[in-house]
This record gives sequence, C-alpha cells and structure tokens, in this order.
Amino acid sequence: MTNITRLFDFPYYQLEKYNLPDALVTKYGNEWVKTSTQEYINKANALSRALIRLGIQKNDKIAIISSNNRTEWHISDIGCLQTGAQTVPIYPTIAPEDYEYILNHSESKICFVSDIEVYNKLMSVKSRIPLLVDVYSFNEIDGCKKWSDLLELGADASNQDVVEERKNNVLPTELATIIYTSGTTGRPKGVMLSHNNIVSDVLSSDNRMPLRKGSTRALSFLPICHIFERMLTYVYQYGGISIYFAESIEKISDNLKEVHPHVMSVVPRLLEKVYDKIYAKGADLTGIKKKLFFWALDLGMEFKPYNENGAFYNFKLGIARKLIFSKWQEGLGGELELLVSGSAALQTRLTKVFTAAGIPVMEGYGLTETSPVISVNDMRNRGFKIGTVGKVIDNVEVKIAEDGEILCKGPNVMMGYYKDEAQTNEVIKDGYFHTGDIGEIDSEGFLKITDRKKEMFKTSGGKYVAPQVLENTFKQSRFIEQIMVIGDGEKMPAAFIQPAFDFVKEWASRHKIEIGITNEEICSNPKVIARFQEDIDEANKKFGNWEQVKRFELTPDIWSIDAGHLTPTMKLKRKIIKEKYQTLYDKIYRE
Repeated sequence: MTNITRLFDFPYYQLEKYNLPDALVTKYGNEWVKTSTQEYINKANALSRALIRLGIQKNDKIAIISSNNRTEWHISDIGCLQTGAQTVPIYPTIAPEDYEYILNHSESKICFVSDIEVYNKLMSVKSRIPLLVDVYSFNEIDGCKKWSDLLELGADASNQDVVEERKNNVLPTELATIIYTSGTTGRPKGVMLSHNNIVSDVLSSDNRMPLRKGSTRALSFLPICHIFERMLTYVYQYGGISIYFAESIEKISDNLKEVHPHVMSVVPRLLEKVYDKIYAKGADLTGIKKKLFFWALDLGMEFKPYNENGAFYNFKLGIARKLIFSKWQEGLGGELELLVSGSAALQTRLTKVFTAAGIPVMEGYGLTETSPVISVNDMRNRGFKIGTVGKVIDNVEVKIAEDGEILCKGPNVMMGYYKDEAQTNEVIKDGYFHTGDIGEIDSEGFLKITDRKKEMFKTSGGKYVAPQVLENTFKQSRFIEQIMVIGDGEKMPAAFIQPAFDFVKEWASRHKIEIGITNEEICSNPKVIARFQEDIDEANKKFGNWEQVKRFELTPDIWSIDAGHLTPTMKLKRKIIKEKYQTLYDKIYRE
C-alpha cells in the first residue's frame, strides 16, 4: 500500500484503494467531464515529463492563477510537485500589482492561468516580472501558450525514469507550496508549507469527517488557492471521494441540483446568504404554510445535539423535517450529509437551524500557517458542541497564553514566512505558533474562539471591545449585509453598515414608504435610519454598556472583494474600510 508522506502520494493511494471513474469532474459548456484516478495520474506524469523537458529544476516555483476550481488545477499541482518544484497558488481577484509582487517575490518561472480575464491582468504587469519565462492557459487564448500543449510535450514517456527519480528525492520535510495570505493589512506574506505540514493535517482531519469512503460526491467551490479548500480536496482524494467543481458562486444552486453532493465546504457568509434566501421565501408564504415555516424555524433555533431536548422535541422535529426542512435539503441538491465551515466565525443560530434541518454544519478552526486545521467539530463520539470550533485534532497541541491568545504546536505548523525571518520569529516562539486569536478551552476539551487579538480594541475609557462578537450579533438583522465595528481609542464603539439594499427596498414597498431610488438616497432616508436604529438597539441589549454601538453610518457602496473591502475569503479589510470611510468616521467622532 502506498505510504502517504508527500502530497503527490494521494492520487496513487486512491488508485490502489478506490480507482474512481470520476476522481475529478469539471463542467465544460453544458457537459460534466469526468477524469478517472488513472487518467489523473497519467496526465500528472505527462505534465511532470514536460516540465522536466522545459528545464524545470528542483525548488523552482510554478504559479497557478485560476478563477474557478477545475481538474487542470489538480493535475498541475501534482505534476509540478512530482518534479521537486513548488506551487504558488494565487487568488485571481487580487490587483495586478499583487500578481506582480507575488510572482517576483516567489521568483516563479512558469505561470498557469485559467482564462482571458486572468491572462490580461497578468500581461498588464508581465514586463515587470523578469524571471517569469512562460505563461500557459487552461482555456484557449489567442497569443497564449496552451496548457494542453504541455501534455502533448510529455506524451513521450521516455523520461519517466527521471520523474521517478525526482519523486524519490522529495523529502516529506521539504517545501511543497507557498501560499500568500491576503492579509487584512499590508503586503501578502508567503506562508511556506511542507509536504508533511499538509499531509499530517489531512490525515488528522480525515478522522473527523464522517464520510462514506469510495462512494461519496463532494462539491468544491471555495477558492482552491486557499489552504482550507485545498486541504479538503486532499482529504477527498485520500477518502476516494469524487470531486465535482462548481462553475462559480453564481451557478452554485444549479450545480447543487446537477451534482447532488453529499459534502461541501462553506464560509459563514455563504451560509448566511442561503439562510436569508430561505427566510425570504418563508416570509412570502401566507396562512398556515407561513405559520408552519416559522414554527419549524423557531424549533430549529432551539436545537441541541445528542437528543438533549428530549423525546417530545424530537417528535416535533421529525414533523418539521418532513414538512419544511426537506424542502431546504431539496434546494441544496437533496443528498447533502455534511457542511464543513471554516475561515470565519459562524453564527450559532445557523449551526443550530441547519443541523436541525438534517444538514449538519461542522465548524472548524485554523489558519494558513497551520495547514490549516487546528480543531474541528465531529458529530460522532460527542465531539460536537454548538458555539465552539470542536476539539483539537490528533498530534496537535494547543495552549492558551496568559493574555488569552491561542498557541499551537504540531506537525501542521508552517516552516515559516518565505524570505522573512523577522516576521517568522514574531509568530513562532518557543516552538509554538502564536495565532493572533483569543480563545478558551472548556472542561470537555472544546475550543472556543472569542476574538482576533489584533482586532480587539480599547476605548478611551480603557475598556476592551471584541468587534467580531458584536458584528456577528448585529448581522442577524436582515437589514444588515455587512457591518464593521469601530472605536479604537475613541470614547465609544460605533459602526459602518452596508445595508442589505434588496431587503430594505422590499421592506419599504411592503410598508408603502418612499425611500428614494439610489443607494445614496436610501442611506440618508430618516425612516430607513430609524429602522436600522431599532435593530441596533435590540442587539445592543445583549452587551455591556461600554460595548454597545452608540452611533452608526450607512454606506451606499456594496462591500466587495473587487472594491477592496473584503479579502478573498470574505473577511473585512478593517484598515482599508476605515480609510475609505474616513469622512464618516470623522462625522461620528469629530463633529
């Protein structure tokens, strides 16, 4: 049996154990095209042979910029790693200047791109990337070399012995990939992850995922360049799970109905949007149907695992699942057994209501620097507790520092930041990685995250405020799409709010209120502001007087990745948002 110590061992292990006809499946036009495990390996070997013929040496860097997850990404990943080279995945949505910085900093020799949009963006700065020799595209683009040409170049297997030799010379402790984190501040940092960092995390995480091996379908749509989704795809490969790649976030609901996945990963923002859509549909119902919908919803909000609510609750839940929640399941493809949530804090109401609906959400926690999983919930063996990020995975140790910071030690902790010893030494001290997150471990061993250390701030009165906790509570209002709590060094907390404009318009038409047409008019309408104030006042009741949001300003623009408000994993870029709304900030605190 293949011994898995390096990332490129996963497909070979899958071939021996499961040999899937649909290891990787991508939709081209209207057709889902399946790549078998054997074909996956054959193509990866062809790519390795081609790269060696092009002169790629051990420790060379090869970048991949793809605007969607697809089969070619994984063939490229394995094909590169087998030569002893390292992959540098890059977020497609970042600015061309960031492409330039990452490709220069990593000294990438070759770059694979997915499509014309990414290609044009790269070409706008290519003249300033002297070490980049060649660009190959997955899609056909006039004037660009074709990725498929590499497979043709590698069709001649006469140098396969060189590939085998290269593979045998890759040690598990050696660098596999450099992942540039899209930090909420400053230049991206290159996180160096070894084969062993990721492999150890895959094998320990696999124990926590109750998946039927060899007969399960996964839908993959979170950016594959992010370590969370990438690590999960290795878990899927290890477990003989067929990976179907969603076309885009816009087409996800169609893809769910076409693929009928059993498992997929989500970020909290996506789950919030799914919930809001379901809620809106329920609110449009009338009579008994509407009453039943909200009865089921209220029931879901009371959910506790392991039959803690008793037999009568379970009886009612059975009825709710049959009449109401089964429709939720249908909307998500009809066969979903598990959602894995990561990258940001998940509201407990969402964990409760989806799990009550028979679609359990397993929330986990980790960082790019920890490959990424540190802890994760697991429904089995009482390993699931709502409001926590589960128990720490095997072979990883977590301790809480005196100031509440979560410190982590284990084989999953990164090698360091690429070309940046000073920053590495700042976060790895005495063998422990300092996560920058504040948390606690309860008596049963469950880890709970309470805030980001760097995001906590002190008011001028000397009181600490944890913005994420406040934001997650305020976001339960259907009027609020995004919110950022501010007030570092000021006399009180306040907030910038991006309204959920569609919902605000719907509310206004229901109540026959004139609120204007443009976002600017809506944001300055006194009746709209008063309605927001109601929800802010209601949520404020849950917090101490010093934490309560005393003032807020509505922002007319839509907060997005492209506009710079959000990172590619939908986290707030706090520094940039504050700079964008400096005049509103001054209005709150200086007038």
